[in-house]
Amino acid sequence: MSGRARMAVCAAAATLMAACALLPLVDPATWFLQAAILLVIQTSVGAAARRVPLARPLTVAAQLLVTLLLLTLVFAREQALAGLVPGPEAFARFADLFQQGTDDVSRYAIPAPLTDGIRLMLIGGVLLIGLAVDAVAVTFRSAAPAGLPLLALYSVAAGLADGGADWLWFLIAAVGYLMMLLAEGRERLSQWGQVFGGAPRTPGGEPAAVAPVRTGRRIGAVALGVALVVPLGLPAMSGGLLDGAGAGVGTGTGGGGTISAVNPLVSLRDSLNVDEDRQVLSLRTETSSLSNLYLRIVSLDDFDGTTWKPSRRDIVTVPDEFPTPQGLGPDVRRSEIRTRIAAADWYAQDWLPMPYPPSGVDIDGNWRYEPVGMTLVGDHGQNTRGAQYTVTSLDVQPTARQLADAPAPPPALRREFTELPDSLPDVVARTAREVTEGAANPYEQAVKLQEYFALNGGFEYDTEVDVGSGSGAIARFLRDKQGFCVHFSFAMASMARTLGIPARVAVGFAPGTPQADGTVSVGLRDAHAWPELYFEGVGWTRFEPTPNRGTTPSYTVPEIPGSSVPELPETSRPTAEAPAAEPSTSTSCTPEQKRLQECGAVLPVDLGSPDEESRPWYRTALWVGLAAVVVVLPLLPMLWRLRRRSVRLASTLHAPSGAPGLLGRGRDRGGRGAEGRTDGIEVEALPGEAERRAAEVAAGHVLAVWRELTDTAWDYGIAPDDALTPRKAAARIVRLGQLDEAAAEAVHRVAGGVEQVLFAPRPQATTGLAAEVRRVRAALRSGAGRRTRVRAVLAPRSARRALWDAADRWAAFRARWTTRWAALLRRPSEQQSG
Repeated sequence: MSGRARMAVCAAAATLMAACALLPLVDPATWFLQAAILLVIQTSVGAAARRVPLARPLTVAAQLLVTLLLLTLVFAREQALAGLVPGPEAFARFADLFQQGTDDVSRYAIPAPLTDGIRLMLIGGVLLIGLAVDAVAVTFRSAAPAGLPLLALYSVAAGLADGGADWLWFLIAAVGYLMMLLAEGRERLSQWGQVFGGAPRTPGGEPAAVAPVRTGRRIGAVALGVALVVPLGLPAMSGGLLDGAGAGVGTGTGGGGTISAVNPLVSLRDSLNVDEDRQVLSLRTETSSLSNLYLRIVSLDDFDGTTWKPSRRDIVTVPDEFPTPQGLGPDVRRSEIRTRIAAADWYAQDWLPMPYPPSGVDIDGNWRYEPVGMTLVGDHGQNTRGAQYTVTSLDVQPTARQLADAPAPPPALRREFTELPDSLPDVVARTAREVTEGAANPYEQAVKLQEYFALNGGFEYDTEVDVGSGSGAIARFLRDKQGFCVHFSFAMASMARTLGIPARVAVGFAPGTPQADGTVSVGLRDAHAWPELYFEGVGWTRFEPTPNRGTTPSYTVPEIPGSSVPELPETSRPTAEAPAAEPSTSTSCTPEQKRLQECGAVLPVDLGSPDEESRPWYRTALWVGLAAVVVVLPLLPMLWRLRRRSVRLASTLHAPSGAPGLLGRGRDRGGRGAEGRTDGIEVEALPGEAERRAAEVAAGHVLAVWRELTDTAWDYGIAPDDALTPRKAAARIVRLGQLDEAAAEAVHRVAGGVEQVLFAPRPQATTGLAAEVRRVRAALRSGAGRRTRVRAVLAPRSARRALWDAADRWAAFRARWTTRWAALLRRPSEQQSG
C-alpha cells in the first residue's frame, strides 16, 4: 500500500473514530454502519482520483459529487432522476428531511429515535467531515489542520451528550487523530530514502531512522494521558434542582412511534426575565368557574434525584375519543366542558396546552397522542404557533372522603411512580415523615404536605432565589424555604414518593384572567408547575403547594369529622404589586451554571418573537467553529514552529562520509533529487547547467539548516543579527548561549557548511548538519531556565517569521497581479500601434 493510500485509510478511520461520540445520542445506532460504508466509497473515489492523477480541486469535486449521489440514493431515491441523479424534487426532499431533523433534535432528548431527518443529519455530517479531513490531510497533504473538522464533530457530540463515558469517546477520537498524524509523519520520512528507513546510526549512536517516529509516539502518548488524567483532578459539577437536561428512560416498544424525554423546562432557560406579561393563549370555555381551568402541557414522571423530566413513551395517532383517565371510577362526580383555545403567533411549543383530563380534541396538523400522560405532541416540526383548536375535557370533582377512602394503587403503577434514586438526601424523607405525622391515610398525608408548603411551613415565594445544584438542592430548598413553583412542586412530589404515594409533576399554565369580551387571557406570568398525586378511584389529582399561585383545590378541604387538618383558603392570582409570577434566573447565576442548566429560569413557554424561530443550526455551527478557533489559535505558533523545524531538518543532505561533492552526476538511491530530497548520492562530474542547479540545491539545504539554527537560538533568547557573517554569528551564539565545547563545535560546523555553499568555488556536501542542530538545541535547552524553555515551545519568538512570510507572499501576489493587469491594459494599444 502506498503512502497516500495509507493516509487515506487513516483519515477515514479517524473520521469514524471521532463519529463514535455520536453513538449515545441516537437509538438505534444502525446509522453508523451505513455511514461507514458510504465513507469507504467516498474515500475510494478520492484515492482513485489521486492515482489518475487529477488536480487537487478536481479530486475534491469528484468526491463531493459522489457524496451527493450516495445521499440521493439513500434518502431521495424516489425523487431523483433514474433513482440516482438529484433534481429539484430531490433537493426539496433533502430540505424537508433537514428541517425535520432540526425539529427532532430540539424535540427529543438523548437517546433520540432514529428518524429520517436525524439519520440524514448524522450520515451527511459524517460524510462532509470525512471529505474535509480527506481533502486536507491526503489531497493537500497537511494532516495537522485536519484535526479541526474532527474537533468540530467531537465537540457537537460532546456538547449534546450527558453520560459517564465522555472520556472514552475522547480517547477514541484522539487516537484516531494521532494515528493520522503518525501516518503522515511516516510517509514524509519514507520519502528521504534509506537514511530514515534503515538502521544506520549517527556518530553519537542514536538511530536516526526511528528517533522521529519514536518521539512522535511519545509526545502523542503523553498528551493523551495528560488530557485524560488532568480533568480527574478538577472540581466535578452536577446538575441542579431545575436541571432540564438528561435523557429519558422510557420503555415503550415503539409500535406507534416513540417520544423521548423532551424536557419542556428548557425553552425559557435564558429568556424568562421579562417585564411584559405577554399573552400566550386566548380561550373561551363553557365552565362558569375558572379556578380549576389549569392548562396542562406535559407531566414529568421520571425523577433522577436532581430533576424531574418526562419519560420516553409510546405515541400513537390521536384518537377521536380519548379513553377514560386511568384510575377514575364511576362514582366520582364529573362534568364535560368544551374550551376553544387560540395560541399566539409567536408561541411555538411542541406540546399542546389542554385542560386535564382531556376527552377529545379537534385540531389540524401533525399531532400524536401519548396515552400515559394524555398529552399531544407535534410531529415532523408541528408546534402551537398560531394554532386554534377545541378541547373537550372533564371537570373531575372528587370529595375529600372519596380521596381518603381510596384503596391502594396497582402495584405496577406504585412501583413506577414512587421510584426514588439513592442519591436523594435522607432529610427529604425525614421531613416528609415529620410533616405528615398523625395522618391516617395517603390523602391526609398529601394535604399536610400541601399545608406545610403553602401555609405553616414558613416558605416564601421568591423568583430571585439562587437555585443551587447537585442532589442536595432539594435539601437546601427545605432549609432556606425560598423558591418558586418549580421548587415547591418538585419538593412535594419527591416527598410524596418517599411516603409511598405515586406522584409526578405537571407543567403548564395556571388559570388566566377573564376579559371583557368573555374570553380568558393566559399570559407568560401564568406559567406554572404543580404536583399530581395518584389515588385509586379518582386518578391523577392536582395539589397546589406554591404560596400565592393558582387556586387551592376544593377537595383538599377535608370533610371527615374530627380531622385536625384546617381548611385551606384559596390563594388568589398575584396582583401587580405582588412578586413577579414568572420564575427568573438569579442574578448570581453564572454562565457556567447556565451551560450546565442549573439556573432557575425554567418554565414551559417559548419566549420567541413573531420573527423568532428556535435556535438555527448555523448558529450552533458558528459557536462550534468559534470554540475550535479558541482552542487551536493559541497553539498555532507552536504548531507552525514544529512544522517549520521538521521541513528544514528533513531537507538536509545525507551523503556517505568521504563522498565526492554534491556537484556530480550519479544515481539517486531512494531520494528525490529533483525536489532536493536526496539520500546517499553517488556522484560524478556534472557539466554546465546541471552543475549550477545542483549547487543551488546544496545551498538551499544548508541555508535552511542554518536558518533553523539561528531560529532555535532566537527561541531561547538570542536574537538573530543578519549583519554578521556566519562565522561571527556562530561565535555570538556560542558566547551568549554559554555552550559547551561539543555544542560550540556543532555551531561552527554548521556555519562552515554555510560558508562552503556560499563562497567555495566548488561547494562540497556537508553531512550530518541536522544532527548538529539538534545537538545545539539540546545544549540551549539544558542551559535555559524553566520559563525560557516553556516559552521556546509554546510561544517561540521565531514564530513571527510566519507573519513576515505572509506579508512577503501578499506583496508578491499583489505585484504579480498588478503586472498581469498592466499587461492586459497595454495589449490593445500595442496591437493598434503594430
